[in-house]
Amino acid sequence: MFSGKKILLGVTGSIAAYKAVILVRFLVKAGAEVKVILTPSAKDFVAPLTFSTLSKNKVLTDLFDETSWTNHVMLGRWADVIIIAPATCNTLAKLATGQCDNLLLAVYLSATCPVLIAPAMDEDMWHHPATKANLSKLQSYGNIVLPVDNGELASGLTGDGRMAEPENIVQYLQDFFFSSNQLKDEIALVNAGPTHEAMDPVRFISNHSSGKMGIAIAEELAKRGAAVTLVLGPSDLPVSKNINTIKVISAEEMYNTCINYIPKASVIIMAAAVADYTPVTIAKEKIKKGDDAKILNLKKTADILKTAGTLKKDNQVLVGFALETNNEKENARKKLIEKNADMIVLNSLNEENAGFQSSTNKITIFDKHGKEYNFGNKPKREVARDIIDTIIQYKNA
Repeated sequence: MFSGKKILLGVTGSIAAYKAVILVRFLVKAGAEVKVILTPSAKDFVAPLTFSTLSKNKVLTDLFDETSWTNHVMLGRWADVIIIAPATCNTLAKLATGQCDNLLLAVYLSATCPVLIAPAMDEDMWHHPATKANLSKLQSYGNIVLPVDNGELASGLTGDGRMAEPENIVQYLQDFFFSSNQLKDEIALVNAGPTHEAMDPVRFISNHSSGKMGIAIAEELAKRGAAVTLVLGPSDLPVSKNINTIKVISAEEMYNTCINYIPKASVIIMAAAVADYTPVTIAKEKIKKGDDAKILNLKKTADILKTAGTLKKDNQVLVGFALETNNEKENARKKLIEKNADMIVLNSLNEENAGFQSSTNKITIFDKHGKEYNFGNKPKREVARDIIDTIIQYKNA
């Protein structure tokens, strides 16, 4: 199942560390090469000898000892995936804030591979606002946080906070490794972020888009094996190096760049918040403030999604976004038809913790066959997974 896969398991100081022993056994039995890092407190729960015997590799615990130094950078590059299980409340806080006082944290900060985190703690700690904030921050970094189970806890209470069972983690890994090849033959084009429409050398017209949603979609496509080009408007957010990122500023620049790549793409996702209007003329010098009101003449920008719909071939899937404030579903379905898209992803500004600048989003997807897919409020990286899953389902129908 995992033949040739390199898995680095980080174990922290929790009573749930016994589950990590079972997890190592499952992974090795499935053919994976497993290396284990224990935090200093983890050794109080499970002996290093247990993990070294099961993994058939030396267990790592310290950055250095009297005679040697552990190369945490190479460990972070060696692994195909890092699993931190169990991840205590304390470790979550350290991961979220970039602390680096043990080997596991140093490897995490050096990692170039996906990181899966399986939290384990008592229910009150799990539901504490500080823990929720740390989890949200970790997910915003691109880490995958596995859901906790509900059941008997170390305190004797029953509730949320149990570490996911080893067999469930193995199943998640199986899905994870399988999905990395789902789109290996696809060429994807994504646009994201706002555009800036200049009025003069100083001022511009724009909107509140951050680019988070589009970047998350591009990274999810790349994670599943697609060759991705991202046309990104003004945004300071980082983008994975394996994505061909082309930065633009204006709606005209975004249009011209996208039109160049549309014929080559098999999956086209137009997630950018492109300005609908741009100034007719751009002042050569800064417009001075005067006593009189100023009138700004605007003209329509070119419609990238509509043009993509006109150019679309049978072997291409075109996905657009609709950000609505009223009559959301009706307007989204209307846009689906008018733009000749295969799918429209509806965002509503009436939803709490969704839309521009937010780290979470709540969407509804409509396809041209009349199907409607509803999703709850989730971190944008999880929303991106839902969107790509729906596209795959549509393509395979």
